[in-house]
Amino acid sequence: MENQKFKYDNKIVKLFILATLVWGVVGILVGVVIASQLAFPVLNFGLEFTTFGRVRPVHTNAIIFAFVGNAIFAGVYYSMQKLLKTRMFSDKLSYFNFWGWQIIIVLAAVTLLAGFTTGKEYAELEWPIDILITLVWVAFGWNMIGTLIIRRVQHIYAAIWWYLATFIGIAILHVVNSFELPISLFKSYSIYAGVQDAVVQWWYGHNAVAFFLTTPFLGLMYYYLPKAANRPIYSYKLSIIHFWSLIFLYMWAGPHHLLYQALPDWAQALGVTFSIMLIAPSWGGMINGLLTLRGAWDRVRDSAALKFLVVAVTAYGMSTFEGPMMSLKTVNQITHFTDWTIAHVHIGGMGWNGGIVFGMLYWLVPQLFKTKLYSEKLANIHFWMSTLAILIYAIPLYWAAVTQWLMWKDYNAEGFLTYPNFLETLVQIVPMYTVRIISGVLFLGGFLVMLFNLSKTMAAGKFVNDEASSAPALVPAGARNPLRETIHRWMERKAVRFSIWVFIALFIGGAVEIIPMIFIKSNVPTLDSVTPYTPLELEGRDLYVSEGCYVCHSQMVRPFRWETDRYGEYSKIGEFVYDHPYQWGSRRTGPDLGRAGVIGGPMYKNAAWHYNHFMDPQKMNEQSIMPNYAWLAVKNINLSKTPAKIKAMQSMGVPYEDGYSEKAVDDLMEQARTISDDLKLSGIEIEPQKQMIAMIAYMHKLGKDISNESFAKVELHSESIAADPQKKEVKLLKDQADLDAGKKLFDTHCVVCHGPEGKGIGIFPDLTDNEWITGNSPAQVFKSISDGNVSKGMVPYKTQLTEEQITQLTSYILITLQKK
Repeated sequence: MENQKFKYDNKIVKLFILATLVWGVVGILVGVVIASQLAFPVLNFGLEFTTFGRVRPVHTNAIIFAFVGNAIFAGVYYSMQKLLKTRMFSDKLSYFNFWGWQIIIVLAAVTLLAGFTTGKEYAELEWPIDILITLVWVAFGWNMIGTLIIRRVQHIYAAIWWYLATFIGIAILHVVNSFELPISLFKSYSIYAGVQDAVVQWWYGHNAVAFFLTTPFLGLMYYYLPKAANRPIYSYKLSIIHFWSLIFLYMWAGPHHLLYQALPDWAQALGVTFSIMLIAPSWGGMINGLLTLRGAWDRVRDSAALKFLVVAVTAYGMSTFEGPMMSLKTVNQITHFTDWTIAHVHIGGMGWNGGIVFGMLYWLVPQLFKTKLYSEKLANIHFWMSTLAILIYAIPLYWAAVTQWLMWKDYNAEGFLTYPNFLETLVQIVPMYTVRIISGVLFLGGFLVMLFNLSKTMAAGKFVNDEASSAPALVPAGARNPLRETIHRWMERKAVRFSIWVFIALFIGGAVEIIPMIFIKSNVPTLDSVTPYTPLELEGRDLYVSEGCYVCHSQMVRPFRWETDRYGEYSKIGEFVYDHPYQWGSRRTGPDLGRAGVIGGPMYKNAAWHYNHFMDPQKMNEQSIMPNYAWLAVKNINLSKTPAKIKAMQSMGVPYEDGYSEKAVDDLMEQARTISDDLKLSGIEIEPQKQMIAMIAYMHKLGKDISNESFAKVELHSESIAADPQKKEVKLLKDQADLDAGKKLFDTHCVVCHGPEGKGIGIFPDLTDNEWITGNSPAQVFKSISDGNVSKGMVPYKTQLTEEQITQLTSYILITLQKK
């Protein structure tokens, strides 16, 4: 049969490679910036556009969708053409895919820094960009399936199975998770609320990792690893088992991100079960990759591309074992909300995704430019820099995670939390954050070495945009012969039918999880005490989302003693029914805020405290790593959008009274004036329409609806504290060891309001004078500390400290600060 002549489109591959290199530098550099901000909060620069809460989503989106996304397209467009012996179906669709994707990336960076976000991890982009993503992704899929139809080979190779699963999986995930109700061009609300939103989000979040960071890279592994090793894939049968079992099981595992949280037990059990089952297919893929190198390990010694690919497959095996282990409840209570998750994600991102991309580029660029790699030595330097960076990143964060978890749950002999102040546990791990900066700089340096190496390779080579080739035309094979062709080989000849079966395998798991959560009411029991947000509280919640506070703070108290003692009552499913979107968080860089509005609770602070804390956290406590939000006291609430927000909530079932949108602004201003007047009593002048007022209102809403009383009942944790401390004689402790212990307690609990010298911060009282409202005798000071002043935001420390500790604190205040 005469060969048909055609030309491969290499130009589109080159464009995606160049985009990969550019966005790789940007994404890693932004990662170094946010790592530095956690260790040195001054690097937030006091600007609203450069805070950690806004910049961190830029990093995740830049790495996942810009760097990794462009690498996927580069690898797919090259390998599909070669495997199917044809040019891509449509040049126009290819270039629409390229330019559309770059526009999405730029819009993402601009809008996220501007504070336009949905507040849903890995899906932060607002609805106009979501629509653009849909259009570009459809163009990519259309081009892929069109190319499959015009192919010149009978059977679809394993790599393309994974590309198909990627296209179909991401299409399903993106559409379902992006159902939102627009309020304006850059503001929308998720149509799901509370636990339903959480389930949908982590079904999406977990499977975004699966179908954007795993399946396409398995496809790249199945193509580029055999090419670089010049060996066939180890096992075709194992490829089949690996593919179908993995894409089916992955879709069920999302709820393992929500263990011990306000989620029905059946959903948690489902997530754990399927997560453990995922070990088998994942390791099947790892084994298939590593055994492909049988008889070729000598080449690994000499080839940096193969070194990267081997480390990538190894990191894939490690991550896919660690992930299921983290889904076990006994392990999850350690890892969740700690830096263990961050380390886990980066072993996958830097090791698996980075390794595949680097290995692919070191093999692909010389192929495209018809030349040898400029310097194998530089490539090997890059390899060792990257590998060391991964270790330097992960090991300190694992250490930090275990350290912080042990501190969270540690109790002293009297039965009190040893570290009741969250900041105590954070300060201990900040040095680990400093080490992480070194890792990021090293990884960025290695990337720049690769950039130089590939640039020199391109300059030395000769690139052909349209590479001439030829192949015989595809001849239809006819009906299946059971004696010569297995069912799967027959399916590989039927691209559309194969795609349908992939869709079915993917759809089942998501449907089983999501449909019951949305349509079976018993999964979301309601609480009569829970009321909708007032207009002012709703505006404050939108600011909380916009500023990215969910990046550092959770709103989910798990049913562990050490969490309820530190934060208050554990979270219930029914308290989140009006939360569009949910804000449970996934990492605690700051304390949980789910009970910040419970007056008398351990997390309650008054309006003046919140004002001063937002204005200058380091003035409140010099060890804080939170950026300041001073602009909230300057910028006004956009009252013109408030009625539309109320109407949107009503349309989603929030029970505001009919016509409430017409008086929502009046109610907002009335509540705002109450807070403004309260601040004025504390010497703080601020207009009621400022964003700061809305944020304070939201803080005071959190958890308030489920508290049994306006002022939470205070119960003693120890019989050693007298029922009426003022009636007991308090003898001051003058030993230096006791005074040192008192100073440590003061620095932990009191500095945030009274300053390091006790002279008071802002409106908070000076402890060094004699003007104490309740008196400053030893017994009176002891009683003030014991009982607190809940209306002013001071917690009753008899719930957190022993009698001896309160006596030490009293002694420090009176002897050292007042010099009695």
